Amino acid sequence: MKPIITCIQLDIKYGDPTFNYKQVEEKVTSAIKTEKSTIIVLPELWTTGYDLTRLDEIADVNGEKTIEFLSQLAKKYNVHIVGGSVANKQENGVSNTMFVINNQGDFVHDYSKLHLFKLMDEHHYLKAGSEKGLFELDGMKSAGFICYDIRFPEWIRVHTTEGAEILFVVAEWPLPRLNHWKALLLSRAIENQCYVIACNRAGSDPKNEFAGHSMIIDPWGTVLAEADEKAGVISAEIDVEKVKQVRSQIPIFDDRLPEYY
Repeated sequence: MKPIITCIQLDIKYGDPTFNYKQVEEKVTSAIKTEKSTIIVLPELWTTGYDLTRLDEIADVNGEKTIEFLSQLAKKYNVHIVGGSVANKQENGVSNTMFVINNQGDFVHDYSKLHLFKLMDEHHYLKAGSEKGLFELDGMKSAGFICYDIRFPEWIRVHTTEGAEILFVVAEWPLPRLNHWKALLLSRAIENQCYVIACNRAGSDPKNEFAGHSMIIDPWGTVLAEADEKAGVISAEIDVEKVKQVRSQIPIFDDRLPEYY
C-alpha cells in the first residue's frame, strides 16, 4: 500500500496554544475521514505562531504537552504525524522543534531548526538546533527541515547523501516571497531526486501575511498537489520506489565529486 500524505495548512491563531491544539485536533479528525491519510504534516510553530516576545509564557515545556497530544492523535487514528514545529522551552532556552510520532503513538524523532531567520528576529528569542533531521517511518528514509533551512542546499544534501528519500519541510513562509518558496522547493526536489512534502501556514499575524501554497513534489520535480493561499488540506499518494528509479536514471549521487567541493 502506497502512503497518502496530507498537509494541513492552518491559519494559526497568534499566541493562543489552547485554540490551536483544538483546531489541529479537529483538522486531523476531518482529514482522516476524507483523505485516508497515512502521514499527516503540520506547519511551523503551529501552537503559538510568531508571538516570539511571549514564548517564555506560552512555549511548551520540553515539548511534553505536544508530544502527548500528537501521540494520542496518532494512536487513535493509526496515522503517522510529522508534527510541524512548536516552541519548545528547555532549561537553556526555547527551540523551534519538530516532533515526529508514528502510527502507534510512539516518539520517533525531534529536530530543532538549525538556521534561525534574523529578519523575523528568531535569533533574539530562539536557540538554534545542532542535530540532523533524519528519521524513518515505515522504513521510508526521511528528513525534517524548518522554513529557512531550505535556503541552505548543503544542509539538505547532508541528509540525502545519508539516504533520505522524503524531505518534510514545515514553514511560516511570508507571501511577499512566495516565488522563492516555490522555486526553492522544486530545486530541492530535483537536485536531490526525492519527494518534498512542504506544509506552510495560511493567514496573517500582526506583522506578516503568509503564503500558503503547501506543496507535494515528486523526484522529477512534478507538483502532485498544491494549496492556494487559504487554510485547507492537500493530499497525494507517493511511491518511494520512484526515488530509486530516478536516481538510477540520472545517477547524480554516484557522479558527485565532493573532493572538489
